[in-house]
Amino acid sequence: MGEGRRVVCLPGDGIGPEVMQQATRVLIALGIGFQEYPFGGAAIEAFGRPLPPDTLAAVRDADAVLLGAVGGPQWDHLQPRPEQGLIRLRKELDVYANLRPAVGDGVDLLIVRELVGGLYYGARGVREDGVVYDTCEYHPSQVERLARRAFELARTRRGRLLSVDKANVLETSRMWRRVVAQVAADYPDVELKHGLVDSVAMQIVMSPQDFDVLVMENTFGDILSDVAAGVTGGLGLAASASLGDRAPGIFEPVHGSAPDIAGTGAANPTAMLRSLALALEHGLDEPERARSLTAAVEEAMRTAPTPDLGGSATTGEFGDAVLASLEVAVS
Repeated sequence: MGEGRRVVCLPGDGIGPEVMQQATRVLIALGIGFQEYPFGGAAIEAFGRPLPPDTLAAVRDADAVLLGAVGGPQWDHLQPRPEQGLIRLRKELDVYANLRPAVGDGVDLLIVRELVGGLYYGARGVREDGVVYDTCEYHPSQVERLARRAFELARTRRGRLLSVDKANVLETSRMWRRVVAQVAADYPDVELKHGLVDSVAMQIVMSPQDFDVLVMENTFGDILSDVAAGVTGGLGLAASASLGDRAPGIFEPVHGSAPDIAGTGAANPTAMLRSLALALEHGLDEPERARSLTAAVEEAMRTAPTPDLGGSATTGEFGDAVLASLEVAVS
């Protein structure tokens, strides 16, 4: 199992290399090959750009991409910044579907966020009168492909999909709602509802257990996925998968580079290891191993919690606990 698969690891900045080390330990234990390449601030230091050509070429040939974290205050004054390398990487790979699961305390929801359109990629600028603008732009085909991905995912879960928009105000949202409703005709086994983003935000805070799969545009997804993470333990535990129609996908923890704790051994690798589990499931066609790793991480959170979870385990000790549990699960 795992033979011939190629994973590209981008450790990045801050705590990125520390949490990535725990992921590569798991890859070694599973017999899955990988290579590491510079990315983000580390790549700016070495090559003057956050996404060097050799890194992009390696990524294109991979079956899955694992990313640690990017950014830090020492690069905030630069152009391009480390985060711009990530935005370009997503666009280059056309990973339009960002999966953000939120699980815990009776909650099991999945946000499917459009990732390569909307405000972050639309026209922007400053007019002569001083007005600054950012444009939210979507083509119906972008909405349709994301909607189909969301319906397919809902089929594998509890069969309920909530499409989130602001159709009472925004023209892009009215088109969004119309296209999603049209796609729903091909999925009669999935229950579709529509919700306004402000109302849905409140409902996620008050009753997160009521949701199954939610689909939304880029900016709404950026915000609501963090809200969902907050009600299920925080960003430090949240994983993500960014998928296109072809390999590779990008699998990364949601947390930032946390430069304040970098090098202290206090970083919690849960989100990184959960992201690896998503890579095993969605990128490497290893669903059984994905489930085993997820269970091993849950066990380690109980037996070897890091300081943010109220314990005293180091990043490496948490990894030790995961590997010990994983060996039992896969033996």
